[in-house]
Amino acid sequence: MSAFAIQPEALRDLVAAALGDQVRSVTIKLGEVTVEVASSNYLEVMRKLRDTPGCQFEQLIDLCGVDYSTYKDMGTEGSRFAVVVHLLSVSLNQRIRVRTYCADDDFPMVPSVMNLWSSANWFEREAFDLFGIVFEGHTDLRRILTDYGFIGHPFRKDFPLSGHVEMAYDTEQRRVVYQPVTIEPRENTPRIIREENYGGLH
Repeated sequence: MSAFAIQPEALRDLVAAALGDQVRSVTIKLGEVTVEVASSNYLEVMRKLRDTPGCQFEQLIDLCGVDYSTYKDMGTEGSRFAVVVHLLSVSLNQRIRVRTYCADDDFPMVPSVMNLWSSANWFEREAFDLFGIVFEGHTDLRRILTDYGFIGHPFRKDFPLSGHVEMAYDTEQRRVVYQPVTIEPRENTPRIIREENYGGLH
């Protein structure tokens, strides 16, 4: 096992050489290497990152969805949804970040990497549940954090803060029932204390 991690510049160059024109970019930011890849090349790139000598990323340690919809407010164009994965090579003591954008904003979908790393199973289910990203080839893609009857995907930036439905126990029916949200939307204003000598401060 390698005692020292490879320098980010060396890892960037190694990964860029291994993946060639299958990636859009290989960059360094905050000391970490990020690979950006089209969803059509995503599965093959992930396989190479796991199997290529010098890469050998044996572990998938994180996978999440991202909703970039508000980036358009800052003048940034591009796909709305992305999947970001963090890979770790224990044997070579190095890590890498991979980002792929979903081609279709209305039906975001990327291939599943569950057959490459079994740890992707619940991560992909979570991204499906919270963002509505479909992982093609996942063998058990169903909600994992929200209820079975939940409507929508709560980490999307256009999801209402109060949700769509609420759940309560009905004592007459003696079961859980679903009904439209009855909470009135409101905007909370923080309480500001302007007392002199508050908390013993002068």
